[in-house]
Amino acid sequence: MHRTATTLADGRELVYFDREPGAARDLVDRRPLEPAASLSETRLDPVLGEWVTVAAHRQQRTYHPPAGECPLCPSRDGRLSEIPAADYEVAVFENRFPSLATGAADHVAARDEPLHTLRPGDGRCEVVCFTSDHDASFADLDEPGARLVLDAWTDRTAALSALPGVRQVYCFENRGTEIGVTLAHPHGQIYAFPFVPSRTTRMIARAEAHRARTGRNLFEDLLAVERESPERLVLRGEHWTAFVPFAARWPYEVHLYPHRRVPDLTALDEAERAEFPGLYLDLLRRFDALFPAEPGAAPNRTPYISAWHQAPKEGGAELALHLELFTIRRAPGKLKYLAGVESGLDAFVTDVSPESAAERLRGAASA
Repeated sequence: MHRTATTLADGRELVYFDREPGAARDLVDRRPLEPAASLSETRLDPVLGEWVTVAAHRQQRTYHPPAGECPLCPSRDGRLSEIPAADYEVAVFENRFPSLATGAADHVAARDEPLHTLRPGDGRCEVVCFTSDHDASFADLDEPGARLVLDAWTDRTAALSALPGVRQVYCFENRGTEIGVTLAHPHGQIYAFPFVPSRTTRMIARAEAHRARTGRNLFEDLLAVERESPERLVLRGEHWTAFVPFAARWPYEVHLYPHRRVPDLTALDEAERAEFPGLYLDLLRRFDALFPAEPGAAPNRTPYISAWHQAPKEGGAELALHLELFTIRRAPGKLKYLAGVESGLDAFVTDVSPESAAERLRGAASA
């Protein structure tokens, strides 16, 4: 993997990732951009003890532009985009409309009042462009292309974890307008949080309780049990296993674990990195095969969220790196909405049993 870093016209960082050195990458952003001020702030919910990010400036972000005006496509034919080069393999840059940004403290003052705790939204949000092909999807990448994205995720995890004040790095992809994606170009995001999100905090607490009770690691025990439960297994390689969790929240949800417990992407070894692309692409293509397109229609692309759970910089010794992939589609033309009990109480009700979801995913490879 070869990386080339540059700076955009408004001071944001851009990094090109290539399989081999020597690719022509334009490093000059010719757009007349002024630096954007981040007004992000984080507020502590006194009832739940959870941080909420307030980023009202994001209302101005680009929303469903025509394909010819996509800001994630390369700069070609006189049209300038976020990517100055005329082509690229993988490109990562700071979001122009970030939820969290370095320098927020220059514009937002901290507040410590009874029941009103507020901090500047210091952190960083990056956009990861998986390919220059606007009409592609992650599942359309070949294995070397998927490996390059993994290398980019790893590079950015290391770089962002080193920033002052960052406590956790979260790599994820939203795909599909049903999920809320506003740019059709195949891309993901990385958030560098100044706090440990509540989902991670709960996982750590459960793992620590399991350690105190059994003397063992929760995630190692969970993986061992699921690897022996064929009714929920989807894929199994030499170094990774994908399974539908016993208490899956979503209609079709798969967790992908390396067999060796590691805290984050930077700790994977070469054998684990080499096997991941093939297994992950297989999973994504199985998701697309769940709901076949009508004859003569465009190929189906199942909406999904793909998320890497990584240990925070401190206090996450019991956490294990794993990827969570799920779709909100429960049947052809039907979505799983988070209504009263899910949104109001965080009490999920699923419409598909985990065992039948795993069976469908195992059979989806031949669809």
